[in-house]
Amino acid sequence: MSATGGFIKEFREFAIKGNMMDLAIGVIIGGAFGKIIDSVVNDLFMPLINFIVGGNVNFDNLFWVLRLPEGYAGALTMAELTKAGAVVFAWGHFLTIFVNFLLLALVVFVMVKLVNNARRRFEAEPAPKAAAAPPEDVLLLREIRDALKKQASP
Repeated sequence: MSATGGFIKEFREFAIKGNMMDLAIGVIIGGAFGKIIDSVVNDLFMPLINFIVGGNVNFDNLFWVLRLPEGYAGALTMAELTKAGAVVFAWGHFLTIFVNFLLLALVVFVMVKLVNNARRRFEAEPAPKAAAAPPEDVLLLREIRDALKKQASP
């Protein structure tokens, strides 16, 4: 069998075992989960931060302009500057992505901790034990007792 044939066979076995499907499902759920975290940051945390700070803080619009295009006279917003080709150090957007990452890591940590606790509890529950068989001498004594009872009763 050629090296290519062995590779294809090995890949087919990998895909059929379900590893590929598990990976695909994980990627899809991870993408959706990332959108949820983005929403938590942008729709829940940022309004709270704006309320606490007392203004309208938008981390995505925090940046430093490193180089303006020659003759640029437009607005100094992130969208306009990047459209015009300015070199912008977008540290605010990075801060938003970093907060997203921290929240995602926290949620994943809590989920893993809950699953591990549930697994430990499930594994710690002893299976119901069947009544242990009595020892051999107890069985023998019971047989003798039952035989004596039969002899004593007419």
